[in-house]
Amino acid sequence: MADLILALDVTDPAEALAVAAKTAETIDQVKVGYPLVLHAGLPIVRELARLGLPLIADFKVADIPATNTLITEAAFSAGFDAIICQGFPGRDSITACVDAAHAHGGACYVVAEMSHPGATECFGGGTAERIAEMACTSGADGIIAPATRPDRVAVLRRIIGARKIYSPGVGAQGGDASAVAPLVDGVIVGRAIYADPDPATRAKEYSVICR
Repeated sequence: MADLILALDVTDPAEALAVAAKTAETIDQVKVGYPLVLHAGLPIVRELARLGLPLIADFKVADIPATNTLITEAAFSAGFDAIICQGFPGRDSITACVDAAHAHGGACYVVAEMSHPGATECFGGGTAERIAEMACTSGADGIIAPATRPDRVAVLRRIIGARKIYSPGVGAQGGDASAVAPLVDGVIVGRAIYADPDPATRAKEYSVICR
């Protein structure tokens, strides 16, 4: 059974809150990225937190360790429960995010491989596998791996073992929830839910698949 994670990548705060409220009974977590935070500001996090769902800061943090620490601390101070960082800056940058997240009682997930077509240009040749290994040795709680390539998820699962895998790319990017759900701990769905005229119904449909 996998969690259903709503990627709330809308830019209008009122729309974001409305979609979250309509789907709150069905989804398990909400992932918030730059599109919403840059338009609404960090106070939107506190408003979303009233729904009682775990909130993931999808900032894909990718800087030097000192800056990663500052970003992660700011995210948790704003009310997030978990954060996503990139793995390519290296082990020390990953560890900075992990340590800051754990100091706040939260979780950190490392992007091992992205879901869009161009990701194969940068994450191939063993790069994703190396990032997954660094995520483990850095104490991360899990990784992000592409629902658009379930075969790659299976490969990365063998590396990280029982740590969590959250998988984006379902719906608009072509990923099949039914194919990836048995392999992961969380299925991330964005546009296929929030851009639908009836997001509540769509969320329920995906929830059934995840269960």
